[in-house]
Amino acid sequence: MRKKIALIGGGQIGQILAMLAAQKELGDIVILDVPGYANVCKGKALDLMEMAPHGNYDANIIGTSDYKDIEGADVVIVTAGKPREAGMTREDLLNVNIKIITEVANGVKQYAPKAFCIIVTNPLDAMVYVFHKVTGFPKHQVIGMAGTLDTARWRAFIAMELGVSVADVAGTVLGGHGPDMVPLPRLTTVGGVPLTEIATPEQIEKLVNRTREAGTEIVKLFGKGSAFFSPAWSAIVIAESYLKDKRRVLPCAALCEGEYGVNGLFIGVPCLISAKGMEKIFEIKLTEEEKAQFQKTVASVTKTVSECNI
Repeated sequence: MRKKIALIGGGQIGQILAMLAAQKELGDIVILDVPGYANVCKGKALDLMEMAPHGNYDANIIGTSDYKDIEGADVVIVTAGKPREAGMTREDLLNVNIKIITEVANGVKQYAPKAFCIIVTNPLDAMVYVFHKVTGFPKHQVIGMAGTLDTARWRAFIAMELGVSVADVAGTVLGGHGPDMVPLPRLTTVGGVPLTEIATPEQIEKLVNRTREAGTEIVKLFGKGSAFFSPAWSAIVIAESYLKDKRRVLPCAALCEGEYGVNGLFIGVPCLISAKGMEKIFEIKLTEEEKAQFQKTVASVTKTVSECNI
């Protein structure tokens, strides 16, 4: 029997998630959105079904506004929410998206209580916290996508700056999904060569700043809306590791309970994603400077979460 993937939110990210999940044959797919958008979801689902003969994949794809249709889902990926617009911070989204995420969480709790849940909605660190609190799901079952995306951006910018293949760039980004995130140049390599040996301090500083502002850079270019290709692929990487037990070590917003000195917050850290869900958090020995940067991002996430009043 095929696995079942529920995509909550049928907008730009949701439709790309559906296409990628179908192309990778991860399972059957349900695209769910509010009643007023249900026909659009049905149309997108039908369009993807009609693409299958040329795409060479087998998957049953439907669109709906009824949470009953996600019943028994193995994976739930949540993108529902208001997107950022130019001049809008992630925190500006907080109140409207808390209401949306609460509704989603209740629907998932009722119909897919065993699903591995990946949250994409911004402000991500707060939204994954709210989802976890409302559902009461164990920590291995709920993850935030952000670190996987932030690390992809870090790797992409390094490859672009140095004129090398992204395949040879390895690194990670810790912390919240915002301007205080913590790229780690010290632990980043290009084909095994430390980044600090092949890039100037000025280049590294530029790369760190661009990574921290990557989402805002795209929002400014679009004028309205935010990134959709890269967040979708980042979420699929996590879902695939779970569904296929690939045991990838991916930076995700995970619930820390003492790791990195953090308690009760979802924060971007390296996680082992397996068939058990978020199986393990790996702790990196940070320098004093990195610790200070990490504490700054923790303070920002703490502030945002406290404003959720949940």
